Amino acid sequence: MTLLDHEPDPAAATALVVRALQPLVRAEARAEAPAAGLDPADLEQTVWLRLLERPVAGPPRDPARWVRDTVRAEARRGRRTVLRERPYAGTEPAAPPTGCPERAALGAAERRALRAALARLPGRCSRLLEAMLAPSDPTYREIAGELGMSQGSLGPIRSRCLGCLRRMLTAEVAAPELRGRGR
Repeated sequence: MTLLDHEPDPAAATALVVRALQPLVRAEARAEAPAAGLDPADLEQTVWLRLLERPVAGPPRDPARWVRDTVRAEARRGRRTVLRERPYAGTEPAAPPTGCPERAALGAAERRALRAALARLPGRCSRLLEAMLAPSDPTYREIAGELGMSQGSLGPIRSRCLGCLRRMLTAEVAAPELRGRGR
């Protein structure tokens, strides 16, 4: 019989386990992480996540053994991930090129449709969203200066403008027809 056997609430029992096992989890994570090429805090956080992902049945029967096994399993998983991942060199393209002409034509048509919809927006919306879509990727401060608005009002206005654009485009796009037999 343990202290956990007397606790009727699984959440309270889990809280007791967390408090009791925190030093062990931290020590195990610090011991296993360097060999796996992981950050000890990340490994520790993953172990706590695995504890919370357990079924509602409550804490494990042998918590210390569960911690050791879980830390080692997560370290192995991390080691495999580190071996498979390779750092982005910066010399290769971030996305595959749009090699096929059909994809390029569809992308151009989508951009034209978006620009046409932006032009139909009311008030300052078209200027604001055009400024936000500029290729130079301006900051909020630059956009606010260009449009003569306060920087704090850009977010709420942008949100309203995007909602208006969403409603406009939803009304223009035909709903797909039901296929098969209707009920």
